[in-house]
Amino acid sequence: MAEVTALVEGLNAGPTPKCETYICPPSLYLQSVQATAAPHFNVAAQNCWKLPKGAYTGEISPEMLVDSGIKWTLVGHSERRDIFGETDALLGEKIAHAQAAGMTVVACCGEQKDDRESGRTMEVLLPQLDAIIANTSDWSRMVIAYEPVWAIGTGLVATPEQAQETHADIRAYLAKT
Repeated sequence: MAEVTALVEGLNAGPTPKCETYICPPSLYLQSVQATAAPHFNVAAQNCWKLPKGAYTGEISPEMLVDSGIKWTLVGHSERRDIFGETDALLGEKIAHAQAAGMTVVACCGEQKDDRESGRTMEVLLPQLDAIIANTSDWSRMVIAYEPVWAIGTGLVATPEQAQETHADIRAYLAKT
């Protein structure tokens, strides 16, 4: 807990961000971070489940999160997709349920390195974006987060130009749907 406290104190001591900023701690620390983070930070769960209750050991429903004061959740992070095998269909169910429960969703989308290098970035992102589009009931409570999977923990970095190009492609796709 000392590490979490030190991290939040460090964030609070920094300059006020000029953009929306999210802190997504492990579930165990959500309430502590929510209670101590400066008000300009949005504290978000790293994940949520698609149903309000049932025998889903280890899962946290959006209702539980909202009840504990958490208004934001990540959905579709690459690690959930790659390690836990979460599909675009499940992503869609989580989005729909989280929004129905009153949460704002940060929906992640991204591509692997070979997809980027072969020019298939948008080909990979389109089904992910379609699942987001089909299940979003309130766009004022939706944030789409582009996460180039190939740049997570690999030592590789997406250049600002690569990120801006992909953001522009995502925006263009959303604008025409």
